[in-house]
Amino acid sequence: MPTIASRMLEDIRPGDGATARRTVRAADLKAWAAAFGDAGLLAGAGETQAAAGFAASLFAALVGSALPGPGAAIRSSTVTLAAALPVDVPLTVALSVREVRAADRTVLLDGRLSAPDGTVVATAAITVATPAVAVKVDVPEHGLDGLLDRCRGLDPMPTAVVHPLSLDAVAGALDAAAAGLILPVLYGPEAEIRRIAEAGGLDLAGARIVATAGEEESAAKAAAAAGAGEVHALMKGSLHTDVLLHAVVQKEAGLRNGRLLSHCALMSVPTYARRVVVTDVALNIAPDTDQKRDICQNAIGFAKALGVETPKVAVLAAVEMVRTKMAATLDGAILAKMADRRQIVGGIVDGPLDLDAAVDAEAARVKHIVSPVAGAADVLVVPNIEAGNMVYKNLAFMSDAETAGLVVGARVPVMLTSRADSAAARRFSAAAAVLYADALRRDPEAIQPTTAD
Repeated sequence: MPTIASRMLEDIRPGDGATARRTVRAADLKAWAAAFGDAGLLAGAGETQAAAGFAASLFAALVGSALPGPGAAIRSSTVTLAAALPVDVPLTVALSVREVRAADRTVLLDGRLSAPDGTVVATAAITVATPAVAVKVDVPEHGLDGLLDRCRGLDPMPTAVVHPLSLDAVAGALDAAAAGLILPVLYGPEAEIRRIAEAGGLDLAGARIVATAGEEESAAKAAAAAGAGEVHALMKGSLHTDVLLHAVVQKEAGLRNGRLLSHCALMSVPTYARRVVVTDVALNIAPDTDQKRDICQNAIGFAKALGVETPKVAVLAAVEMVRTKMAATLDGAILAKMADRRQIVGGIVDGPLDLDAAVDAEAARVKHIVSPVAGAADVLVVPNIEAGNMVYKNLAFMSDAETAGLVVGARVPVMLTSRADSAAARRFSAAAAVLYADALRRDPEAIQPTTAD
């Protein structure tokens, strides 16, 4: 969890500055519109009320996080739009100190919001009262852009893209390659892949193709390459999920390590202050208690790989009390005790918890729930695939969540991309796979630990 600290007036000089990179999504603008009344425009990009307000919010966020930081208070702010607010591109937010006023302990800041090509989108003049005392604040990570930032110091990861016979599948792989995340190796009928790329205007110059006759051969060859260390991750193309995973679990592939495979979805919701992992939403239909133990352990490793030092795991049920006729509550209690006995390690596990108590500290307080996980869960373990799939799709399609998903538990991560996934979701999943594979290589015991029998 990052810690941010305030800067006192005595430490600030004219010319000091701070910058941040932010990518504004259409979902962000919709959330802003819902909160502040631009619903008629649905907060579309451009010179709208929402665009001006959102630009002001970006400047205010940098004031509160960096210059001067926590404890600062904006006294006045004037924001001028210079161009339409672009969506889905990285913007640079910058503040510089114009004047320091010791008499009233305020600073005058100039702000600039710029597009990647240098175009000035907005400017600002802001007067800020500096904090009276030094403040430090632990801030949960929220958006998923940080995944991309963390990958910048890592080499692109050789990745088998399995049977990419649709424009979405080919474009998704090439987009992840263009972002510096992967080195794609495309397994599938070569002539068909080249035809799809040509029809879509895509350049395959940076991708190697391994020719196959069908999806079963594509999956088998890709899994074998992963087992041999020739590639470090698998990305689903246009084949059925069960065909790909069947190849992964075959003994000949050398990818199994005795663990259950499970799916982890990292989610960032615009209206919720911390990102969460939801598991299992796509693979295990009705896991029993032992399988949920593996699902918990896999999710802890996934969260650790993405930067959560000690993941807090909530085992979800409809109620927070143990009810013998409700199997999910029994699973929650058993898994919590298994963690006490080090049958699950690396995180803090508690259950049963209902969803509101797991993610909202006030709900937990009202219900008199005393738990180190309640209100601060990093991982939500759902009772079954129906519950998980509905939670995931509700957040993704009705709450505009950013998502990144992987199948974990094998020797390499597997990206199960979908035709419904956005380009951003594909990039975030690729970034998650890069970070997971790197963490697994550096510290396998932390990501896939040995536990007590």
